[in-house]
Amino acid sequence: MSKPIRAKISALGTYVPPRLLTNADLEKMVDTNDKWIMERTGIRERHLVDKGVATSDLGVEAAKKALAARGIGPNDIEIIIVGTVSPDMFFPSTACLVQHKLGAKGIWGFDLSGACSAFVYALQAGAQFIVSGAHKRVLVIGADVMSSIIDYTDRATCVIFGDGGGAVILEPAEDDSVGLIDYLHEIDGSGGCSLYMPGGGSLNPSTHETVEQKMHYVHQDGQAVFKFAVRKQAELCEKILSRNGLKGSDIDVFIPHQANKRIITATADRLGLRPESVIINIDRYGNTTAATIPLAMETARQEGKLKKGSLVLLASVGAGFTVGTTLLRWAF
Repeated sequence: MSKPIRAKISALGTYVPPRLLTNADLEKMVDTNDKWIMERTGIRERHLVDKGVATSDLGVEAAKKALAARGIGPNDIEIIIVGTVSPDMFFPSTACLVQHKLGAKGIWGFDLSGACSAFVYALQAGAQFIVSGAHKRVLVIGADVMSSIIDYTDRATCVIFGDGGGAVILEPAEDDSVGLIDYLHEIDGSGGCSLYMPGGGSLNPSTHETVEQKMHYVHQDGQAVFKFAVRKQAELCEKILSRNGLKGSDIDVFIPHQANKRIITATADRLGLRPESVIINIDRYGNTTAATIPLAMETARQEGKLKKGSLVLLASVGAGFTVGTTLLRWAF
């Protein structure tokens, strides 16, 4: 009986637009200040797209970097999965637009909506095509242009979010020394009223009224989201470690969703993680939703913390609510 195939991340690429929005800039736009933002979120600046730049553009730039890092072309990919909550449009899918812009031929793909957990969800969806033997190379993208759905007069949300994209290539691992080991995902729709964008869908189609009532922007109950994230992210991390016979101190690199520095440190403390294993770059990028984890992967690489064989724990909490964790060994 043949051994089951394990999927591995074989390449990584990230991209953020060059334009910066700093806390000093926000002080001129809303009633806030750098001290207030830093104390509550840990964010100092975030990157924003220029007018006319869409989620597919960020995804394409990240994908090009991942393909170049792997030394392959777009036609070597068999499927594209795009995790995003800010697609270019309702249809066609952003995956279709990415495919066309990359010039990939004869492949298929789809979008996945998981909010801030979209990347880890898309990662596991892609992994299953590798594990089943259906595909040999999967391109997984997490990208969002959150500035397109943020009300910059609402200080509860405008200080948090930024724009960015990240991409990884999944391939079969040669053996069990590297690759994705386990995952644990959960959704809780009772939290849907705590972080959402009410306008534009089938429930509240776009009208003059929905625009006037600012229903096409992100609405957030920050306290409810914070409480759920602190509790649930740590809970799922504890479960996945326990069922794999591990403890926090065994983790070489912890790469959490970058929503709030206090959520990250609370999770790390509860898990007993070594401080040097925790990756935090929220100060430079803010919350880029589906892009935060690949961007944090790149930060970990630049800091020399991600090496072949490193035991890595990914964790996220997003609107929905969505929660996801992934345990893996880095492959390069």
